[in-house]
Amino acid sequence: MAPSLSEYKTDVHNDWCPGCGDFGIVNALQMALAEMGIERDRAAIFSGIGCSGKTSHYINTYGIHTLHGRVLTFAQGAKLASPDLTVVAVGGDGDGLGIGAGHFVAAGRRNVDMTYIIFDNGVYGLTKGQASPTLKLGEKTKSLASPNQNYSVNPIGLAIASGFTFVGRGYSYDVRHLKDLIIRAVKHRGLSFLDVLQPCPTYNDINTRDWYAGVDLADESAQRHSRIYKLEETKYDSKVSYASESVLHEKISQALIKSLEWDTKIPIGIFYQNELISACTVRMADKIPNYLENPPSRQRISDNSSPLTDISKILDSLQI
Repeated sequence: MAPSLSEYKTDVHNDWCPGCGDFGIVNALQMALAEMGIERDRAAIFSGIGCSGKTSHYINTYGIHTLHGRVLTFAQGAKLASPDLTVVAVGGDGDGLGIGAGHFVAAGRRNVDMTYIIFDNGVYGLTKGQASPTLKLGEKTKSLASPNQNYSVNPIGLAIASGFTFVGRGYSYDVRHLKDLIIRAVKHRGLSFLDVLQPCPTYNDINTRDWYAGVDLADESAQRHSRIYKLEETKYDSKVSYASESVLHEKISQALIKSLEWDTKIPIGIFYQNELISACTVRMADKIPNYLENPPSRQRISDNSSPLTDISKILDSLQI
């Protein structure tokens, strides 16, 4: 019997700020795991450092709280060691696109079959609201002494250019839509990326919940026009349907153009999906015939507490 939604929740005290978008993302992730019927001992949540890093404490599966900017390296290692494990890595925009940007790009080349979710609020929320890589040039949140002097990173564009084969964007206050996106991402055979927009009620006083909803606080009588719209409600087609260089270029171009929309129109949904590129586990199986049947995590390394491997030469080399 598949676990219920309540079984994916923990009793760990949650100390996120009231109104933080992190709550919606965690709820969507728990809902997605429950709807997919994934057993709790067959899923692992890896998290980096920052407010979002606490996610692994709040979801009742295997949870691994890793290092700043290094969450993808840990998560990829676990997936390669256990190919049948459902692996989801999470982290903030500063964690993944600042110090972790090199690993982000390298991960795209490998196309490991896992999902990476970035909690994107434009600031370093855990360390008093400094500008993160996704804060727009010239914007000044209440935590900054002067306007941001750096050009922002485009997470969608960077993911596509790096080789991610599933690239999407969600919004933390649209939990059900985000849940559906996570399910699509996890089911994708390859490396999936979701950039999830979220308000930071403590430090980002620009991209607030009201801002995303199109509320004009200066004129309460003004008509509300939500900035968020769903790609699937338009004629947008994200999928690379067959192997053709011209089709591939067309899909990448349209995704990059859509990713540049901001301010008055912000798309969410799936920007790009390519299932024609083989996942890393498939390529590993091509080189190692019994890889999927006998992956590293299932190999015996000891017998009655006696190691089956000889690492004496390695230890000798470490002696001074």
